[in-house]
Amino acid sequence: MNRSSTPNRRQFLAASASTGAGLLFLPSGTLFGQNRPGNRLNIALIGCWGRAKAHFNMLEQENVVALCDINSKALAAAGQKFPKAKQYKDWRKCLDQKDLDAVVCCTPDHHHAFISIWAMNRGLHVYGEKPLANTVEEARMVRETYLENQNKVATQCGTQRHFDPNFAYIRELIREGAIGELQDVHAWGDRYHNKKSYPMATGSAPDFIDWDLWVGPSQKRPFSSDYFTALNWRTGQKTHSYFETDSAKWPTGSNCLSWNMYREFGNWQIGDMGSHTMDLAFNPLDADYPISAQAEGEAYNPDVAPSRMSSSCINPANDWRGKIRVSWHQGGNMPKSPLSYVDVTKIGHGALFKGTKGFIVADFKTRTVIPYGKSADLSYYDSSKIKVPERQVSNFGEEWTNACKTDLKTSCNFDYSGVLIEQLLLGAVAYDVGKKIDYNAKKMEVTNSPEANRLLRKEYRKGWALNG
Repeated sequence: MNRSSTPNRRQFLAASASTGAGLLFLPSGTLFGQNRPGNRLNIALIGCWGRAKAHFNMLEQENVVALCDINSKALAAAGQKFPKAKQYKDWRKCLDQKDLDAVVCCTPDHHHAFISIWAMNRGLHVYGEKPLANTVEEARMVRETYLENQNKVATQCGTQRHFDPNFAYIRELIREGAIGELQDVHAWGDRYHNKKSYPMATGSAPDFIDWDLWVGPSQKRPFSSDYFTALNWRTGQKTHSYFETDSAKWPTGSNCLSWNMYREFGNWQIGDMGSHTMDLAFNPLDADYPISAQAEGEAYNPDVAPSRMSSSCINPANDWRGKIRVSWHQGGNMPKSPLSYVDVTKIGHGALFKGTKGFIVADFKTRTVIPYGKSADLSYYDSSKIKVPERQVSNFGEEWTNACKTDLKTSCNFDYSGVLIEQLLLGAVAYDVGKKIDYNAKKMEVTNSPEANRLLRKEYRKGWALNG
């Protein structure tokens, strides 16, 4: 199948699942999650182990026609699971396979934006693991590329906790006035690291790892086996390693904690649990890009992203709320609790929404509404108005595969997720320059710091184009 014919195939997939004529004849359930011959996506899985294993159940319902990994051991193991798939080491070659409909990206963070942009430029649907991007410029280009193609492709950022009904319930509480007028929002995560520099070089990479392709667009660093050994973030002890012969002892998704604090490859918790937890805080806000950012934390390190830091951005007013401050805290930094008897430090990853009449404290699955005042109650709002729509699909991944075949709509598309990660990354820039920065979002320009402007983007190695 050549490239020019694939849009017709995608149109057929969508039509066969969603046209009115089809609905007259298809059995109940065909639209959502139940596949039949001819209604399966041809998917490329880029990054075949670790986090990718969490998507195997979803992928088994589709046609995995391409596998790509720089680790030949992981590639071979995934090939046993999906034996009909063509195999690649270089995702740039993989994305030119002619029969693709969609891509699932589970690579290290510094490849995410590249793969998403390249895939959308080829008319492919994308499920991209978080973070969506590693720099402000990457975030902006991912979002803009999606907006240019939103009538052709379905996208989903891998913040799968968003599927929990708690996210929608908190949004409804805030919109229905459960805490009055929204003023201040905080999200936090308690993970920390103690790294001070890049890991020590450990000689040449083993034959099963293509180190040059792993580094990809980032500036070249010496190989270290530490990048391929998973650590317990609390103890720093090694738990799994790709150097084991038994695949059961290979790293799972936690392998990102072995490299995502190093600046060439990640942004520490901004790109990890920060993307999940800020999603909890950001979902109710209908926020546009921020107008300013500031941050504080531990001493700046040019090699390593901070373990402990807090950033805050000011988001402009919209049609239902005023201007608000939205803050992110990590590594032990926490917001101040509105009431002395409410201990927010008991929540490892959580969110706090402050309003004029009360506040909400939440984690991914629960929330508590607390009005201000000793004798206060919640009589000022009608809880019967809280209506959370029932899900029409069974899980977050199925929401995406269904969207690829029908209306292209997902809850964490690259429009919403692009604004979210750009805001987090702008806070990281404010931390790096050590001052409040004013932001012209329309121009993607910091107006009061040339140094901050430089940090909105990064230089890539020759042969790696962001917009390919």
